[in-house]
Amino acid sequence: MGWTDERVESLKKLWQDGLSASQIAKQLGGVTRNAVIGKVHRLGLSGRAAPSKPARPAFKAPRPARPAAAPATPRRIAEPTAVAAAPAPTPAPVRYVEEAPGTATVLTLGAHMCKWPIGDPSSDSFTFCGRRQDEGPYCMEHARVAYQPVQTKKRSGANELARSLRRYI
Repeated sequence: MGWTDERVESLKKLWQDGLSASQIAKQLGGVTRNAVIGKVHRLGLSGRAAPSKPARPAFKAPRPARPAAAPATPRRIAEPTAVAAAPAPTPAPVRYVEEAPGTATVLTLGAHMCKWPIGDPSSDSFTFCGRRQDEGPYCMEHARVAYQPVQTKKRSGANELARSLRRYI
């Protein structure tokens, strides 16, 4: 359906009344929201009498005030009594339970356990080393395998230079 003079006048009136493009399209019938928007832009209609969305309240409900922190009062140290209390037992040092190598699973692997994989990850017998490690993800034995020092290349001077240049000739 095309834009007749009558439909254009109706569009202008509805637009000035503050209706949205979707509402105008429904009232006119046979046009889409995008067709209404395009026609409004081609006609150069800019101002509206009222916004298409209802205005929201500009304020928010105030939050309840936080209770002020009470100033700390100095505490009195209890006077020692005549009966001497028995000294508190010192707790035993926490010992790390080290698993045997190859017995740690994904579920039992802890933060300070060696994460060196042992076996095929797709098999049921796949495990991790699980020994104690202090730095990095691996125990000392597996760290030596994983992190090897950089080896320096042997330089033989003129022979090495001639050999490397032969590649380009």
